[in-house]
Amino acid sequence: MSRAFVTGLKGTVLSAGERSFLTEAAPWGLILFRRNVEDSDQLRRLTADFRDAVGWQAPVLIDQEGGRVQRLTAPHWRKYPSGRRLAGAAVLAGDSQLIEDVAHLIGDDLVAVGIDVDCAPCLDIATLGMTPAIGDRSYGEQPDLVAAAGRAFANGLISAGVLPVIKHVPGHGRARVDSHHELPVVDADLESLASIDFAPFAALADLPAAMTAHLVYTAIDPDRPATQSPVVINEIVRGRIGFDGLLFSDDLSMNALKGTLAERARATLAAGCDIALHCSGDMDEMIAVAAEAPELVGKAASRAERALMGRAGSPHDDADGVLARLDAALAAFDAVSV
Repeated sequence: MSRAFVTGLKGTVLSAGERSFLTEAAPWGLILFRRNVEDSDQLRRLTADFRDAVGWQAPVLIDQEGGRVQRLTAPHWRKYPSGRRLAGAAVLAGDSQLIEDVAHLIGDDLVAVGIDVDCAPCLDIATLGMTPAIGDRSYGEQPDLVAAAGRAFANGLISAGVLPVIKHVPGHGRARVDSHHELPVVDADLESLASIDFAPFAALADLPAAMTAHLVYTAIDPDRPATQSPVVINEIVRGRIGFDGLLFSDDLSMNALKGTLAERARATLAAGCDIALHCSGDMDEMIAVAAEAPELVGKAASRAERALMGRAGSPHDDADGVLARLDAALAAFDAVSV
């Protein structure tokens, strides 16, 4: 039986030590980064070796948003635009189908190398002074536009057979510092958060998976980041937003969280996250996280099972046409954005 964590790996091939760890620790899934990527053939071998080690068709995750956050990139894969450029180009072109079609192509790229979960779309609302760590990953400032773009992107991934993971619930757009390096603190009142930041997540609450934000919301829980706050997870994510899908933490290695990796994992799972996400590929850290991750049972197991039911799709039937529309829309958008 799988345990309630997702792990990273150090490099482009599975070492003997990593294979032994995967077999014994039984993580629910694997997440890949650029350090794990060379080309298509290598990635297919790596994802197959991972699944052989854990003994089932376990999920393989990646962050493939486009723009700055794209792990599969040139020269072996097409470089896709950021969320901001993609949404802006689609609106300017009056092409409401463009975002979904582009996401389908991204999904096709992933499926071809054995990846079936994309940590996207990013539903964070752009705000004045927001950290560049979000920046143009956000589709925009308007909750309804962000929700519509996120829905289209998620639908495109699903149609390709890839599970989308909406992030960073309940909203990362007001962060002024990068949670990779320090803990952001958001002082907005609850009603402002609910009407703006939470709104896209509420609109997409029926989707099967989400990822938390490493932020403190002083109006909700001034003492703990959302990832480790039972109040945020139970009252806001599960309650006010109404999300009942599979809930991943953001990366436990990020410096917004304090304590040892074991303490971070324990607090994250105790707060109500279903899956602890650990990305560094450091074996000592992997062992520490695995030791705190229980078997995936109960509601968490049911959510995981529901999420994985959507891993069936088909390639887009007009990839060349989509790329032509995308290039034309981006050229027009960039011309008016100079």
